[in-house]
Amino acid sequence: MQQRAEDLYARKADWLYNRVLRTVTANRMNTQLGNIAQIIQLSIAPVFLLAAVGTNLVVLTNRLGRIIDRTRSLEKTLDRHDAELMLELDELYKRSHLINRAITLSTSCSLLICLVIATLFASDAFGLELSKLVGSCFVMGILSLIGSLIYFLREIFVATKTLDRQRVQG
Repeated sequence: MQQRAEDLYARKADWLYNRVLRTVTANRMNTQLGNIAQIIQLSIAPVFLLAAVGTNLVVLTNRLGRIIDRTRSLEKTLDRHDAELMLELDELYKRSHLINRAITLSTSCSLLICLVIATLFASDAFGLELSKLVGSCFVMGILSLIGSLIYFLREIFVATKTLDRQRVQG
């Protein structure tokens, strides 16, 4: 009888141990899934920023293409003694340099935001404290975007100035 009581006690202990182990394992898995879900939620804003920067890059590259096309057409008909064409060509070169800087900064912004997203996942996967790196990369990405927009705005001012000059000259 005592043997049977011990067996019953051992089975209950095993059942309780397995139940606790399954609960702890399930909680650990839920915690890990919760962490991943939280990381995905944290990466949503940078992903939207990345989409906006991609759209900005499309606009910038289209403008650069138009500047290059106009420059090539002027260079074909260029008469070195035509001061007006030379002035427009100089303005187009200036615009192309401004757009190139804007594209470079927008691309840098994209790379930094991608690094932010990758670092968020890496910090969770490897259990590292990388919040300062994430914050630094995000701030540098935003500063790159600001610089890109400033160069874009400067290029627009040069283009508008060229149009105003051409309108005044007739």
